[in-house]
Amino acid sequence: MDTHTETRASQGGSPPPLPAPAIETHQVVRQFGTMLAVDHLDLRVERGRFYGFLGPNGAGKSTTIKMLTGLLAPSSGSIRILDCDISDPLAAREVKRRIGVVPENLGLFDNLTAREYLTFVGRMYLLPREMIQARASELLHMMGLENEEKKFTLEYSHGMRKKLALAGALIPNPDLIFLDEPFEGVDAVSSRTLRDVLKRCVERGATIFLTSHVLEIVERLCTDVGIIANGKLVLQESMECIRQAGTLEERFLRAVGGEHEGGQQLSWLE
Repeated sequence: MDTHTETRASQGGSPPPLPAPAIETHQVVRQFGTMLAVDHLDLRVERGRFYGFLGPNGAGKSTTIKMLTGLLAPSSGSIRILDCDISDPLAAREVKRRIGVVPENLGLFDNLTAREYLTFVGRMYLLPREMIQARASELLHMMGLENEEKKFTLEYSHGMRKKLALAGALIPNPDLIFLDEPFEGVDAVSSRTLRDVLKRCVERGATIFLTSHVLEIVERLCTDVGIIANGKLVLQESMECIRQAGTLEERFLRAVGGEHEGGQQLSWLE
C-alpha cells in the first residue's frame, strides 16, 4: 500500500460505493393494444429489503411482476434486476438463475409428487443432484409436506400448493424472490409458516418483492411499500414513514382514491 493510500485509509477515505438496487425501473410502459396497463413506472428496491407492491384489482401489479421476471417485455423503458439489464438475453438468463418466483397461478405440474417437482426445479437451476435432494428434504420438512410428498400435487389443498410453490422458489437459494399473492386463500397455520420462512430469507440478505391484498400481512412483514393505481406508481415509502402518519390501510385508501367508497350503502339496508 502506498503512502497516499495509507493516508486516505487512516482518514477514513471515500466511503465504499453503495450496491446497486435489487430492482430498478425507468419509465417502464406496458400496453396491450390501446390499454395502458403500466404507465411510466419508476421503481427502486434496495437489496435486503422486504418490498410490498400494492394496488387495487387491475392496477398493473401482475403485469409489473411479469416484466420484472422477464416473462413479458415492456413496451418501452428499462429494467435492471440485480444490476443487470434484462433486455440483454444473456444478462436475463443469468438473472433468472438468481431469482425465485411464486406466480399468481402457481404453475405446478399436477402429475408430479412434491419431491419430483422440487427435483425438476432444482435441475432447471442446474443444481447438483445431491444438493437438490438435501434441500428438497429440508424444504418439505419446513413446509410440513414431508408426509404428503408421495401424493401428486393434483391432490393437494390450495394451502399445500402455495407452500410447495414457495419451496420451489427457495430451492436455488435466490438473491431475489418475487411473490404474487402468496397468502391468498391460505389458512392461518400455513400463513404463519410462509411468513416465518420469508422473514428468515430477508434476515440472511435476500430481497423480497411481494404483492398482496392482505394489508395486515404487508404492514407486519414489509420494510418498504409501493402503491400502484391505474398503472401509475402513486406512492413509494418506507413502512416507518407510513406508520408515522397512520395505518397502511389509511395511506393506501388515500393513495388510490378509495376513501369516499366507504360510505356507500345498498338501498335496502338504509
